[in-house]
Amino acid sequence: MSTAGVGAGFGVRAGLRYVLGLFIGTNIVALGVITGLAAVVLSVPTLRWVLMGASLLYLLYLAARIAFAGSRIAFITATVAPGVMAGVLLQAINPKAYAVNTSLFTGFPYAPENLMFETATKLLIANAIWVPIHLIWLWAGASLHRLDLGTTGQRRINYVMAGSMLFVVALALVSGLRNT
Repeated sequence: MSTAGVGAGFGVRAGLRYVLGLFIGTNIVALGVITGLAAVVLSVPTLRWVLMGASLLYLLYLAARIAFAGSRIAFITATVAPGVMAGVLLQAINPKAYAVNTSLFTGFPYAPENLMFETATKLLIANAIWVPIHLIWLWAGASLHRLDLGTTGQRRINYVMAGSMLFVVALALVSGLRNT
């Protein structure tokens, strides 16, 4: 959702930089899961809550940047799109990235006699799915951006994108509270 929001608020070029950061970040998370580092870090309840809070705050920040991109009446103006580092940081604190990678790499064994082969092919398969999906989201958001709508229309789209991100934040918060 954030990819479509960045595409809608800032266009394709900015969106590609952001997607590159997400790609790097999601693969760093995958390596953290594969090596067991993520399990060690997330086994500390306080740290897990700090990371969840950071994730929620960062998503709120991104939602605000998307909501106010191109808006002349905003109390803050988002003139600089989230870049590569923003994507990396989002994935580093994204609980969904850890859950997905943990499920993928610890479940569904298909080559238990060759762990290196299985891990490498799972990384390739995950990225072969991940990249096109995120590029489609970026295309969808950028298509809205290219419509060259008036200020009111673009602002409404930005608000819908930001509102969708806030909905995801609310779902993550409810899910996090249920799992305590």
